[in-house]
Amino acid sequence: MYDILNGLRIVEGSSFIAAPSCGLNLALLGAEVIRFDAIGGGPDFRRWPLAPGGASLYWEGLNKGKQSIAINLSQPEGRELAARLVTAPGENAGLFVTNYPAEGFLSHARLAARRADLVTVRVMGWADGRNAVDYTVNAAVGVPAMTGPAGEGSMPVNHVLPAWDLLAGAQAAFSLLAAERSRCLTGAGREIRIPLGDVAMATLGHLGQIAEVTLSGHDRPRSGNDIYGAFGRDFRTRDGRRVMLVAITARQWTSLVQALALAVPVAALEAELGLSFDADEGLRFEHRMRLNPLVEAAVGALTLAELDAALTAHDACWEPYRSLKEALDDDPRFSAANPLFTMMDHPSGHRYLTPGASVTLTGAARRPPVRAPLLGEHTEEILERLLGLPGHEIARLHDEGIVASAETAP
Repeated sequence: MYDILNGLRIVEGSSFIAAPSCGLNLALLGAEVIRFDAIGGGPDFRRWPLAPGGASLYWEGLNKGKQSIAINLSQPEGRELAARLVTAPGENAGLFVTNYPAEGFLSHARLAARRADLVTVRVMGWADGRNAVDYTVNAAVGVPAMTGPAGEGSMPVNHVLPAWDLLAGAQAAFSLLAAERSRCLTGAGREIRIPLGDVAMATLGHLGQIAEVTLSGHDRPRSGNDIYGAFGRDFRTRDGRRVMLVAITARQWTSLVQALALAVPVAALEAELGLSFDADEGLRFEHRMRLNPLVEAAVGALTLAELDAALTAHDACWEPYRSLKEALDDDPRFSAANPLFTMMDHPSGHRYLTPGASVTLTGAARRPPVRAPLLGEHTEEILERLLGLPGHEIARLHDEGIVASAETAP
């Protein structure tokens, strides 16, 4: 964690990945992030993967460094408390991150009536309010039709990385900071809406894929593990290990050819075809059916250790395939020796390697991450500090089931 956003206060009412990851990004840079949850937890409070004992490792990971207040959001008084938290006074407050519906008790218009300079960042499914998650957005924009083995017909292939959620969360974080900067200059608040569908469609456009299909008149064919438009694929070593070799730049290609002692056969193929693979990465993809067997034979003649030595000596771009467990067991980058990670205890009762901010701020002190809160761990403190409620009023809210603390939350 860093202190670069120290003093900034964000209230978060969210679940799943995109909006919580926005809050996480901000918390890891030092912002105070206060999330309100329903008593007993929201829809993602028990989401897999689970720790032995049932605690969500997913929730625990996405909510590091945040504070938690548990509120009965089904009751009008509970909803009133949530609205008061979002709009509580403070020069560096009035910043709200959510994926609640655009209409309802947390609509920007209702909240801005309480605090005119409020900045709301709202993650949505589709821009028209239709429900969506990463997997359904992928289905709608055609990504599963581009993924998977070549020649496998029309069977869609899902992937496990929630790309649009993560991109939306990152975009939400920098959009909030941009809006906060604008507010500092103008005094005006605003609502920012970030639909997953728009993030996905825009990204495909930014990467040239919309233009590609428009101009060609057909979809991009699947290419299996071959990297589209460049050289890259999985290959098998003599001792049965699989590696991923990539040569996108001319330097990466030259390094790979030298490491595998392929200069002569590659030059012969270039002479036959009348081209230079150094000059155009697209040619390496276009003629991959001729190049792949050369690389396949060279890699297949070496053990992983021998291949490692050759590729490392020439600074080639590659990695062996391994499972996450293998990486945790064998790779020193996955260890507390890496400043990214800290070995720490969590509310689930388990101790494991935990990442902090993935960015490095040169010249700034990096602090270890702070564990996720227990549900309702900061309820009393937040009600007193932000809303100025006296002890007897906080006790009444507890007694009537409007709020819960970590000790009383189920």
